[in-house]
Amino acid sequence: ILPVPTTKDNKTVFAPLTNRVIELEEIYEKTAEQLILCCNYNFEKRRCIDYNTLDSYALLNAVPTAEGAIKVAIEQTDFTLWQSNILVIGYGRVGKILADRLKSFGANVTVSARKPRDFALLEALGFNYINTENIKNLFLGYDIIFNTVDATVLYGDTLKNLPSALLVDLSTKGGFDLDYAKSLGIKALKAPALPGKTAPQTAGKILAKTVSDLIRFYN
Repeated sequence: ILPVPTTKDNKTVFAPLTNRVIELEEIYEKTAEQLILCCNYNFEKRRCIDYNTLDSYALLNAVPTAEGAIKVAIEQTDFTLWQSNILVIGYGRVGKILADRLKSFGANVTVSARKPRDFALLEALGFNYINTENIKNLFLGYDIIFNTVDATVLYGDTLKNLPSALLVDLSTKGGFDLDYAKSLGIKALKAPALPGKTAPQTAGKILAKTVSDLIRFYN
């Protein structure tokens, strides 16, 4: 059973609370038929399950992520979420939960998505929406922008035309150039791994239940 995330450098196991360096190669050498449970990594030619590929884990984990993102937004702004104009980029697991929670605060929420089925669902739920592919051609006059997409979606010209909004990146790899955004006077920040930071007890319970269920299923 390996940690969340399993590695940050693709060479060693992420284990900040020990001074021992655990090479990923060591996991390969010491496993054959054993079931390996990990996160955001794939041990090729091994019986391996990535927690993040499981809806049962990722959807529940999106809840503390969304709540943590809202906490960050409240702390980093001097206005209410109520009646704020907010853009959520991406309508995956985190985007769905986050947009729902923000709407409950009374925010004017617009969601950026790509798939026709997502547009249909957003319309049915009463959300404003835009196509992510068109973001670079739009003036993004929002008070707060949350990015949940693990790819670059906000490029230089788009950032140049961005008002001094709060820009929060919830993705792993980053949806924009953080330093460049800051150089333009934008209040931009990365907020990865929010479940473990803002709700470690809940995050631990979700992971424990996931691991227990997997062990029972594969035993």
